[in-house]
Amino acid sequence: MSKPLGVAVIGAGMAGKAHAAAYRTASTLYRPTLPEISLVAIGDVNAEFGQAAATRFGYARHDSSWQAIAEADDIDVVSVVIANSLHREVVEGLLAAGKHVLCEKPLSDSLADARAMADAARAAEERGVLGRIGFTYRRTPGIAAIRQLIQDGTLGRPLHFSGRYWTDYGCSPQAPMSWRYKGGPGSGALADVGSHLAYVGEFLCGDIQAVSGGQLSTAIAQRPLPLGAVMGHDHAAVSDTFEPVENDDVASFSAEFASCIGSLSVSRVAAGHANSLMFEVFCENGAAAFDQRRPAEIGLFLNEGPYAQNGYRQVILGPDHPYIAGGLAMDAPSVGFGQNDAFGYQARAFLEEVAGLSESESLPRCATFDEGVRNMEILDAVAASAADAGRRVEVTPAEAPSAQNPAHAVVR
Repeated sequence: MSKPLGVAVIGAGMAGKAHAAAYRTASTLYRPTLPEISLVAIGDVNAEFGQAAATRFGYARHDSSWQAIAEADDIDVVSVVIANSLHREVVEGLLAAGKHVLCEKPLSDSLADARAMADAARAAEERGVLGRIGFTYRRTPGIAAIRQLIQDGTLGRPLHFSGRYWTDYGCSPQAPMSWRYKGGPGSGALADVGSHLAYVGEFLCGDIQAVSGGQLSTAIAQRPLPLGAVMGHDHAAVSDTFEPVENDDVASFSAEFASCIGSLSVSRVAAGHANSLMFEVFCENGAAAFDQRRPAEIGLFLNEGPYAQNGYRQVILGPDHPYIAGGLAMDAPSVGFGQNDAFGYQARAFLEEVAGLSESESLPRCATFDEGVRNMEILDAVAASAADAGRRVEVTPAEAPSAQNPAHAVVR
């Protein structure tokens, strides 16, 4: 590819800024060298937020509409990082305009819209235009390392998965009303952070075949309207006018994976847990634990030696583990890293595919929109279970092997 790849990000909020920064970093990661990356535009209807992000991250301009980005000849690649309910119109418009699209999860706010988006993405791919979804935690070195330990037989077959993703951005009753608190059952904490936990569980334990015991709870029934524009999870000044919360603050369910069962719990009202994705996976030959608050390490237990002398060990992640060698400017042991680095690996993977680099010399591909639909089918099944006293609901089997289980290694 001779001309630069022009990049834009639609959405200047919290996750949008993570995407914007990731594209700046992507070309500095790994080999072979990417084509030249041109940081063209940040799109946001709020001109103040958009221009501030463009200036901060070195993008040439701010555009106030997605249509301007769709029509721009100097833009090839677009990340869509806006309210879930807006995804379909924007993504379909961009794909029709020939832009390669990386969409934030969940794919949409309704299963019908998600399926329509997947149809549009398959049609676009026949024209050489890519639509992909960001499952960022697949890029977390600790999670990828645990997956390798399962697949290479060190840990062996999973027997039991226990995971939770607890956040506290909604724990205050004075947290302002936003799009995150609007939508049907399952569109709250379950869609926001439960989508992450569901695909992490499948990444390690195989496809979820059924769910049961679904529970959804709205802990704070109403929230005040903000006095001005709100970015991300900011707790801005609020008015004395309240609107009802329409979706779930807390969700939990049991999952039947391909090889085991698991329990999953998510919350946006877990005081003291700003961003706590945690899990343990118990396997034939031992167990492993991960805690996003300590991302540079995993816990590992192997059934070796006398029981009285055995226990969990701390494993500090380094260049021998996935993504780190070549993926950090200083990729030495114990340097440390965090969630922002995973966005860089994700952007790199998407740009590698857009640029036509072969799969064998690239990072694992980003997930397809079909995988995004499957993720939403799981969430939909949980909502259906919760609406019917926790009954067991089967999940449509995945039709073919996917990026959940890519054939090539994730070590670089």
